[in-house]
Amino acid sequence: MIIRERYLREIRPFYKQELIKVLIGIRRSGKSVILTQIMNELQADGIDEKHIIYINFEDFDFDEYTDPKKLHTYVKNKIIDKKKYYIFFDEIQNVNTWEKVVNSLRTTKNTSIFITGSNSDLLSSDLATHIAGRYVSFKITPFTFKEVCELLNIVDKKDVEEEFSDYVKWGGLPQRFMQTDDMSKKTYLNDIYDSIIIKDVVQRFGVKNIDLLNRIATYLLTTPSQVFSPESIKKYFESTSRGVSLETLYNYLDYFVRANLISKADRYDIRGKRILTGKYKYYLTDLGFTHILSEGKKSQIGAYLENVVYNELIARGYNINIGSIDNGKIDFIATRFEEKIYIQVTYLLDDENVSEREFGAYKQIEDNYPKYVLSMDKFDFSQNGIIHKNIIDWLLEEK
Repeated sequence: MIIRERYLREIRPFYKQELIKVLIGIRRSGKSVILTQIMNELQADGIDEKHIIYINFEDFDFDEYTDPKKLHTYVKNKIIDKKKYYIFFDEIQNVNTWEKVVNSLRTTKNTSIFITGSNSDLLSSDLATHIAGRYVSFKITPFTFKEVCELLNIVDKKDVEEEFSDYVKWGGLPQRFMQTDDMSKKTYLNDIYDSIIIKDVVQRFGVKNIDLLNRIATYLLTTPSQVFSPESIKKYFESTSRGVSLETLYNYLDYFVRANLISKADRYDIRGKRILTGKYKYYLTDLGFTHILSEGKKSQIGAYLENVVYNELIARGYNINIGSIDNGKIDFIATRFEEKIYIQVTYLLDDENVSEREFGAYKQIEDNYPKYVLSMDKFDFSQNGIIHKNIIDWLLEEK
């Protein structure tokens, strides 16, 4: 297993601070491993293991401590001196009113608390006001392609290209790289998908119509990187003789986002400088899910590549919108602090029409922020100040 340095580098400054460290990400994205790596660093720095308290709330050995009072008592009894204690709560959403427990322990001057959760709205509940302003959060994603090459020690260009095809097909969830054949990879991803649907959606939100939920999830996950509106999805299901209300669709889409199964990108009117409502793009947190659900369907390589680039931008810490221009679009407007970049993604610049579409989209943008076209081409087609890069080369850059 690789050391996920890009996250540790961000979290290290807060190791000994009283601020609560919150790691949020889809199930099996590697949050628990990062906690282990933090604990290892603390011990290497001289922290006694008796001052490190770790509880995984998905481990049945700790099931009784999903009761907040029992959890509070258990941890308080572990704190027996004035030295700092490092407390790690893994999958904290399994504890009722966990915010009250964490806030109470935080007020103990000699604690540093780390928590993980699989729900993107972990900190948005009414109870989260108990820790408002007292935490820092970190978004944990599956492996980037650069991390995959590091994990597998791949450096040869031909091997890199082969591994990229595998990455696009099976995604970057860490434990899938322990599976040695396609069948075991598919079985593993199916199990993760079922766990997300059951635990993070059905049980958490009390969904009754599980068949409809799965049909909507399958529709979304097998058509990544597309512009959707709840109205258009409703029409699609009506065309298949499956009625669904707009309210149900809005709820289900929200549940999938909150479970970190998909992400929603708003459309931004570049000329009008405003967010457009009604239609959005949805991207899969991990492309492996589209493969296990779209068996027998035509491959959508352009959409897959766009999804890969979106996930890479998220991992690099960008906020992302979809650009809307007259009679066209910009795939990504990515901002990070004062930085802003525009990105177009296509499979190949294989004819003049495609090249004109991708590079020509920037003619309506008059600012001087960097503009990129990313494709699988191996030749450099940069022109008129617009930078062209091979997608794999871009993914492997130091950022």
